[in-house]
Amino acid sequence: MATQEQPQIYLITPPEFELASFSEELAALLDRFEIACVRLRMASEDASDVARAADLLREICHQREVPLVIDRHFRLVETHGLDGVHLPDTTANIRDIRKDLGKDAVIGCFAGNSRHAGLNAGESGADYVSFGPLSETPLGEGTPAAFETFEWWSEMIELPVVAEGAITLDQAEKLAPVTDFLALGNELWGDTRGAKAALAEYLERIS
Repeated sequence: MATQEQPQIYLITPPEFELASFSEELAALLDRFEIACVRLRMASEDASDVARAADLLREICHQREVPLVIDRHFRLVETHGLDGVHLPDTTANIRDIRKDLGKDAVIGCFAGNSRHAGLNAGESGADYVSFGPLSETPLGEGTPAAFETFEWWSEMIELPVVAEGAITLDQAEKLAPVTDFLALGNELWGDTRGAKAALAEYLERIS
């Protein structure tokens, strides 16, 4: 798709964080920058931990009119007033999840580096498809998605496309014309200068 002048920023939370301090950091980012969406992605499988984070971050996001989606746990969307779910692969039954969540919920799907998987997700009712990672990761989390995948998608497919995973500044600049959203997470939280400085630098490169 990619019809706007520059991609919007889609924030992904760190997989582990101290809720009180992170909520303050997130609020400060949302107050300073224009953020299209936030994804709650937690490594914890403790339902109470995830629920507490969902409730607090929802309040912070919704006070600023920013949607909050949750990674994987689609059954928490309705009970915690979230805006949707991001599915980490295309094996989930998107049609059934759509029936559960309703037509207004956001359902996004990660397709790795596969155009075919992305097309299948779109045909099943996903609202957006993400491809990535863009670079090799320390844990070898998938073969990097090619620039040509985003280029082809933006020319041929109407469904919004997201770039996510190990995005360098140079890649962000190159991807800007051919992606609708840049999903940034560890690129920001792992920066020793702080997330504000890191995000400002990404925005400067894609503007």
